[in-house]
Amino acid sequence: MKFTFVTLFPDLVSFYFKDSILHKAIIKGLIEVSFINPRTFSKNKYSKVDDYQVGGGAGLLLEPQSISDCLEFLLHKEPQSHIIFLTPCAKQFNCKDSKRLSLKKNIIFVCGRYEGFDERLIELYANEVFSIGDFVMTGGELAALCLCDSISRNLTGVLGNMESLKGESYEDSLLEAPNFVKPYEFKGLFVPSVYSKGNHAIICDFKKQVAEAKTKFHRPDLYLTKRLNK
Repeated sequence: MKFTFVTLFPDLVSFYFKDSILHKAIIKGLIEVSFINPRTFSKNKYSKVDDYQVGGGAGLLLEPQSISDCLEFLLHKEPQSHIIFLTPCAKQFNCKDSKRLSLKKNIIFVCGRYEGFDERLIELYANEVFSIGDFVMTGGELAALCLCDSISRNLTGVLGNMESLKGESYEDSLLEAPNFVKPYEFKGLFVPSVYSKGNHAIICDFKKQVAEAKTKFHRPDLYLTKRLNK
């Protein structure tokens, strides 16, 4: 699977793939990543890619021509690429999106800067638009990395044990139940005794109950979704 990051700051993204799981996935040929700077396509002699907003407003916007030319260049090479724009003004990315997008062959992440994009870019090129939460950052690079990481781990072979994907948070609208390692006692706190009794059916049922309680406390919105689905 190939990921391409359209960003004014490739160095903010490339470092993430130099270690750990995704680095190993690249070595194995499971994923491929590339970075392209829209300044390369700027027609301004200073490689300027931003401009003042029409109608006024604080901050600058990314002008459409350089990003458009950049995306046309990428689409010429990979016409079936799935283009995702990262912006706070969008649906929030979730686990189901991650699994669905892991079936794509080529994904292009378009990372915003300044006050964002000229809206016509989204209308012309976006297959999907995502946010990673109800907050605003200085750019879309971190959001793109979050999506890339989440999507990649759903690919066969990226994780050492694909069983790790089972029972995770947001599966079946629940947060994951607490997990523990030895020692059984740590600073006066104990692993719940049911975990150490070896009855996997009882452990599974207990984890489900604790997961529901945890979800109800931390994410009442998810808990309500779970209840409604029942």
